[in-house]
Amino acid sequence: MKPKAFISYSWSSESYREMIRNWADRLLADGIEIVLDQYDLKEGQDKYAFMEKMVTDSSFTHVLVICDKAYAEKADSRKAGVGTESQIISQEVYNKVDQSKFIPIWSELSEAGEPYLPTFMKSRIGINFSTPELVNENWEQLIRLLFGKPLYQKPVVGNAPAYILEEQVMPSNPAVAKFASLKQALIQGKKGVAIYRDDFISACFKYADSLRIRTPPDLDNLGEQILKDYGKLIQIRDLITDWILLEASSTENSQFEDQLSATLEKLIELRSRPAELNSWNEVWFDALRLFVYETFLYIVAALLKVSAFKTLHEILTSNYLKPESERHNPDNRFIGIEVFWASSEAIALTPPNGGRYLSPTAELMKRQATRADLPFNSVIEAELMICLICALKERSWWFPQTLFYARYEAFPFFVRATQQKHFKKLSQITGIETADELRNRAKQGFERMRIDQWRDFSFHASVSFWSALNMDKLDTIR
Repeated sequence: MKPKAFISYSWSSESYREMIRNWADRLLADGIEIVLDQYDLKEGQDKYAFMEKMVTDSSFTHVLVICDKAYAEKADSRKAGVGTESQIISQEVYNKVDQSKFIPIWSELSEAGEPYLPTFMKSRIGINFSTPELVNENWEQLIRLLFGKPLYQKPVVGNAPAYILEEQVMPSNPAVAKFASLKQALIQGKKGVAIYRDDFISACFKYADSLRIRTPPDLDNLGEQILKDYGKLIQIRDLITDWILLEASSTENSQFEDQLSATLEKLIELRSRPAELNSWNEVWFDALRLFVYETFLYIVAALLKVSAFKTLHEILTSNYLKPESERHNPDNRFIGIEVFWASSEAIALTPPNGGRYLSPTAELMKRQATRADLPFNSVIEAELMICLICALKERSWWFPQTLFYARYEAFPFFVRATQQKHFKKLSQITGIETADELRNRAKQGFERMRIDQWRDFSFHASVSFWSALNMDKLDTIR
């Protein structure tokens, strides 16, 4: 129903009547059908019958009661036209307590800052129009109310979360409280920050470790179980990311870098089989492997965001100690960042229109890219950086699955590296001083990784990994 409103007010002064008329004109311009005595009460009409019809007529969706000191006094003392009108209004208000047809508009406040309201309006929530500034500030609120389109609409009730419906109850996550303590310690400059940091990291991995499969799962429902477990780990991904953003943005801290390296080795351990398992299938651990892969991308994206380039160089070019369960060869106990890569064909994801996703893993990460400060494009850019670093290293490899979702937009970090001052940041990450050397090394690495044979990426035909990295233009502007 199109909004239709009657304006009830006191003839306090000619200037006041003019203000009310201006408000009526503005409401009419905004699509509200307005009835105002100045326009609609003609000579010869019965003014009391007019008032009663305006208040009781069901075709009126609202009555705007403009409340100033004069209106309140006349209404309460039943004086003049306002007194008669307010008797009609008050009867409607008292008889229909739960309705919202009558809206108090505060046009005047007392010295104490309280609105002047007649008794029958005192319990009603109103809109403050007591100054021209407040009229402009609250005008949209009134229009939305009249049209029944509030700024904030209550969402529909959804389904209960999966963890509520599960018979097995997961323990609460103490890592949330541990992170709050660490954050407070860092902000307040407390001594012993390392203790708070260790407690936080330990709590994160204790929770994640509780989701590692240690008994044979139901293979018929394994895909669903992987999705459930992976979903439970989003909170840990975000807590670790929050820690990186918080601490990496402060003054360079060797303790932080050491802890980050140790954290990455703990992630590697999480993605491997528990030591006590003697018989297993690799697919059992897909949930943790996907979590580790995604968390590594977010760590890189977070370090890029806070310009922690020295730390990025350290973690991207380092080798990491393998978990004890995988140190079979004493001459091969370390591995590069390629260990963080993962993929799963077991997860139960199907496109709405049938067929299959080119990378179910990338699709899942896209769905779970819930952070406003690190949107999915930042994650894609982080993986492009990782792919470049792997190309620069011997015997390293990385297939950037999230790039299935890269469109035609450029990646800001690499575009900015066209300028020399920004190329220096890329140089700090890669450890390569000149753009020419970087281009030569990258070309050799891409040939070794056979990137030219990769298919199905959504890049425009004229776009390649080479151009996505802005390779030809790096350090071309001084």
